[in-house]
Amino acid sequence: MQKLTIAQAVGATSYPGRGILAGKTPDGTRLFLAYFIMGRSVNSRNRVFVEDGEGLRTRAFDPSKLSDPSLIIYAPVRVLENRVIVTNGDQTDTIYDGLRAGGTFVSALKTRTFEPDAPNFTPRISAMATLENGYFALEMSVLKAADAEGKAALRCFYAYDGLQAGQAYFIHTYKGDGNPLPSFEGEPEGVLLPDGCVNCLTKAVWSALNPENRVSLWARTIDLRTGETRTRIVNANE
Repeated sequence: MQKLTIAQAVGATSYPGRGILAGKTPDGTRLFLAYFIMGRSVNSRNRVFVEDGEGLRTRAFDPSKLSDPSLIIYAPVRVLENRVIVTNGDQTDTIYDGLRAGGTFVSALKTRTFEPDAPNFTPRISAMATLENGYFALEMSVLKAADAEGKAALRCFYAYDGLQAGQAYFIHTYKGDGNPLPSFEGEPEGVLLPDGCVNCLTKAVWSALNPENRVSLWARTIDLRTGETRTRIVNANE
């Protein structure tokens, strides 16, 4: 698989939509996770990320301009014991509740499908990192429409064990701008992470996003030896 830089992957199009990047830092000591949102409409742009305990929530920047919260207000990040769940919608809660009930990442997402926002039928993208004994396993998923009418669903699941230092994977909702928006295709994209602290990695992702469309970014590193967590949030609406 071809490996891209963050700038090449995240900045490949002016509108990747929402995206998840997950991998291991080049020194092999830290897990890196990032989630970003973009927006074209007033409703989509009217958002900020706010911390919610160990997790994250979206919130309207100006409540008076919020027209439809159904697909834009949710918890993108939740933590359950040694697992960090990152998604682009309320399926975060589906995974969290499924795990607590004894299920798995896959079994939980098999109960869900793409977003009901015809004609785009935005894919639901999800990732979960499970940390144990200084290592982590990564699972990713894309739930997308299998036809232009949204009558069939395609559920794709990917599992990665033993990620090499500096290796990451990237999934996003759209291939680019358009009307309707073209859905992400193919496997998660291989990305090479650069050296640097969480601030440097956050800056690399934010800088790669189109300035006219970027809305919010969350990034976190977790030290695989000590469990130390460092989190950064960037909001365009500040």
